[in-house]
Amino acid sequence: MGDLVSFPRLRPEAPPEPLWRTALGQEVRERRRGRNERLVDVAGRAGISAQYLSEIERGLKEPSSEMVAAVAGALELRVLDLTVGAVRRLAAGRLRSGEPVALAA
Repeated sequence: MGDLVSFPRLRPEAPPEPLWRTALGQEVRERRRGRNERLVDVAGRAGISAQYLSEIERGLKEPSSEMVAAVAGALELRVLDLTVGAVRRLAAGRLRSGEPVALAA
């Protein structure tokens, strides 16, 4: 495997930008927890495994638009609701510390 290289930044002194999947995953987790639901319950309604949903929530998987729609539906939300929430999270810089950064191999 090659060396990891950060994507170019708008300002060299700026920290690396977080990945979209991190913001989306955090939004999904917050929405699920806000409903007091377990991973297994939401995942079952979405037709995916609890492990896969957990990986989405932790920003480890880049879900397809179909998977995002399935998860949104399982949470009784629209894809737009999750998208706007993730965008607001990115714009406000409200990501948990330790989130992955954009890297290329």
